[in-house]
Amino acid sequence: MDNEVLIEARALTRRYGPTVAVDNLDLTLRKGEILGLLGPNGAGKSTTMKMLTGNLAPTSGEVFIKDVSLHEDPKAAKRHLGYLPEQPPVYPELTVDEYLRYCAALHGVAKKALDAALDSAKRDCGLTDVGHRLVGNLSKGYQQRVGIAQAIIHRPPVVILDEPTVGLDPIQIREIRKLIKDLGQNHSVILSSHILPEIQAVCGRVMIVARGRVVYNESLDVTRTGRIGAITIGLRRPPEQAALAAIAGVKTVSALGNGLFRLEPESGSDPREALADAAARGNWGLYELSAHTHTLEEIFVELTSRDETRAAA
Repeated sequence: MDNEVLIEARALTRRYGPTVAVDNLDLTLRKGEILGLLGPNGAGKSTTMKMLTGNLAPTSGEVFIKDVSLHEDPKAAKRHLGYLPEQPPVYPELTVDEYLRYCAALHGVAKKALDAALDSAKRDCGLTDVGHRLVGNLSKGYQQRVGIAQAIIHRPPVVILDEPTVGLDPIQIREIRKLIKDLGQNHSVILSSHILPEIQAVCGRVMIVARGRVVYNESLDVTRTGRIGAITIGLRRPPEQAALAAIAGVKTVSALGNGLFRLEPESGSDPREALADAAARGNWGLYELSAHTHTLEEIFVELTSRDETRAAA
């Protein structure tokens, strides 16, 4: 993955009267990334997408697309974007070819490059055989493909997709997910969803949003290994409890009896190696060292539920 930053959002905030829909949100998208924006319904995902694409002005904050300010020069910034909103902006009375030609013209595709752009977008989105058909006569899955095709027809470096599989059947969902993953070979993608398997199947990094704030931002490689939770350690000759609590990365220690202890690690820490080293040096007779790891689902539920609890309080 390239380190070139294609989108940078700084302190994005959107208020509707007293309601804060997005609260001081920072977001960075690098070349070659597929970023999943994950959150429960009403978390602020669609509002964030609309601000990133210039369809909604932020109350405060800035968005830069390839170092171009979306506020100061919106036309230049938007040339680098393709966008599929939650409701595909298709015209049912047009054929697929007519609609995509119209979209290409809106995006400024030169006439001499129009046929090649049309053929390329249809090929990438699996629409080659339906160019003559009316959009309104296509299935929901194919209409979504048409929506994605209009987003990539001008070959922007960044493609933003808001809930692209809503309302599709399982087969259509699988096809659209494969299409998005294939798009990631040539485009950087932001995918908004509230569906965990969708993010896990497609994205390389996940950002969880709850009540308009970022509460988690990690690569899927890190997330798949699981975040370290409680650690259980078994010792035949255990030291004083304070000796375990003094080990770097250990937050709290609880005795379970018979030489077993439950340890809570500091946030972001994994003290298992330090525990094993200390047990060897102290001749504590280590016979068990295991950790519970949190899956993405558990992380999502924990962070979003915690946020809802705080809001209620």
